[in-house]
Amino acid sequence: MEKCKTLIIAVDGHSSTGKSTVAKLLASRLGYTYIDTGAMYRAVTLEALRKGFIVGEKVEEEKLKNCLSEIHIDFRYNPADRRYETYLNGEYIEEQIRTMEVSGKVSLIARIGFVRKFLVEQQREMGRAGGIVMDGRDIGSVVFPHADVKFFMTASPEVRAMRRYKELLEKGEKVEYAEVEENVKKRDYLDEHRAEGPLVKTADALLIDNSEMTIEEEVQVMLEKIEEKRRG
Repeated sequence: MEKCKTLIIAVDGHSSTGKSTVAKLLASRLGYTYIDTGAMYRAVTLEALRKGFIVGEKVEEEKLKNCLSEIHIDFRYNPADRRYETYLNGEYIEEQIRTMEVSGKVSLIARIGFVRKFLVEQQREMGRAGGIVMDGRDIGSVVFPHADVKFFMTASPEVRAMRRYKELLEKGEKVEYAEVEENVKKRDYLDEHRAEGPLVKTADALLIDNSEMTIEEEVQVMLEKIEEKRRG
């Protein structure tokens, strides 16, 4: 498939096996860059821990700000293991950023405004080389508000509501299906009628009823729909 100059595909609300898995596989098939926003925050957290900028529940923000320009994060596809891996200044850090130590401190880093701004700029830099696949349509729309092609794919409201309902029951929460379905459709309505802002609207989504699909089948359907949309 020919690359778009600035194509963004936001994968949202997908299979129970994980939307990240679908997004990563889709990126590899397209030859696009996959961006894992969460992993980027974990990478900055790892660097802050290494340099001693996190003490207890406080971050020495000025010191962190001064060293941000030295941080470069990228994602590389490992065809042997069929997965994307995180690199910090050329160092493979996937195993380090998944430790409890990093996970326990990442919220301290994520709340800092200049870190968010820094990571958005790095994401935009990745996008200048070609297509981008991101997990969240909200995040993707903010990072690439003027993308040439921008859309997301999701299951029908009924499929998403049932999936969410089962998740809540498994967590032991007492909810009624009708309430869950109403909340899902309310979110869709708000997205469709948002007057301003770059968010990709639910009305523009490509619906896939993926409840019975394997990941491979789901990705194949998405590739076909992407091609259809690009042909116009």
